[in-house]
Amino acid sequence: MIVTDFDSFLSGLAIPETCKLNKPIFKKMFLDNGALDATDKKCLKDDVDKFRWLYTLKPSTINIASYNDSQREYPEVAVIHVGLSRPERFKRIANFINRSIPYPLVLLFTCNIEGQSSLAIGLADKRTNQADKEKWVIEDSIQTDWFDLSDQADVEAHFLASLTMKNLPFQNFWQFYQALSHRVIAINCASHSGNFSLGDTSQSTTANDRLTMLRDLEKLEAEKSEVANKLKKEKQMGKQVEMNTVVKEFNDKIALIKGKL
Repeated sequence: MIVTDFDSFLSGLAIPETCKLNKPIFKKMFLDNGALDATDKKCLKDDVDKFRWLYTLKPSTINIASYNDSQREYPEVAVIHVGLSRPERFKRIANFINRSIPYPLVLLFTCNIEGQSSLAIGLADKRTNQADKEKWVIEDSIQTDWFDLSDQADVEAHFLASLTMKNLPFQNFWQFYQALSHRVIAINCASHSGNFSLGDTSQSTTANDRLTMLRDLEKLEAEKSEVANKLKKEKQMGKQVEMNTVVKEFNDKIALIKGKL
């Protein structure tokens, strides 16, 4: 897949024409369903330029079977483009979109960042609310970082190539969506390890293990940053030494996890 802009990225996915919908989604839909709080509404108003429902993948448009069990239903997968005027709050926007639409979604965010057209991808596993079968619970919401569509690093180019339809399983929509999730997890791991790898089924480290480690990294990085900020303001030598020791312990834990990714 050779990607230079968003259109070439979509072309490289090779989603069949039978799946194309290409219809706008109006902001009013999100406002009317009651899933947004005040901050969400501000993000919708200030940050989102447009929504467009690009593709609907379902058994009648592509040769992939629906899936359901006692925990979840995956009758189809929707691919939605979200054009943003600024990038900072895209993860929050991904969250309220997933709260508003019951289907498994592939969210393609675009934004002009420092003069460059940039892309980020968001996914979220959803399961049925056992107390109310008409509702759903969001699990394992994951997003890539932003990257430049016109100039990708090698690991990013490999990630994009892995999203081509021929590289994905067609058994059912659950396996299809899990394969996409594993690729997002892999590119997020690559940002730490420098290596894009989908892993080996013969290895003990699964995609869920890698996601757990990524979550642990986020938590450790945040805690380390908090201590480091306090250290900058600390005047007492004894406490400075103590805080430096804590920062080193965080660094050791972070390095250990990165070594396993």
